[in-house]
Amino acid sequence: MSNGSRPLSPHLQIYRPQITTVLSISHRITGIVLSVGAIVLVWWLLAASGGPESYARAAGFLGSFFGLLFLFGWTYALWFHFCAGIRHLVWDVGYGLEIPQVYLGGWIVVGASVGLTILTWIVALIVW
Repeated sequence: MSNGSRPLSPHLQIYRPQITTVLSISHRITGIVLSVGAIVLVWWLLAASGGPESYARAAGFLGSFFGLLFLFGWTYALWFHFCAGIRHLVWDVGYGLEIPQVYLGGWIVVGASVGLTILTWIVALIVW
């Protein structure tokens, strides 16, 4: 068997995605989304301090379909990153490291993220 006929290292074409890998990649992606959302937040704050016209423009975008979709995704990214971070802290103290616990913890992160996102938007709609 020659070395040219097999991959040099494992990659995504060989392994099927598991919840552990998907959550790890998602944790990194949500960190990036949170950074982009922080830039949008700064833009909104600058618009608010810039006067009624600039604030109206920012509020118009954030109140549009795409703006609300972005805010919903940003809210999910915030809660997902938060829950996954807590999961990592639990691992850091030595709990939840057995395979069944790892999978259960992963599904708890996904469920809690979805639930907290929906709860946040319900509360926001009631307050507005």
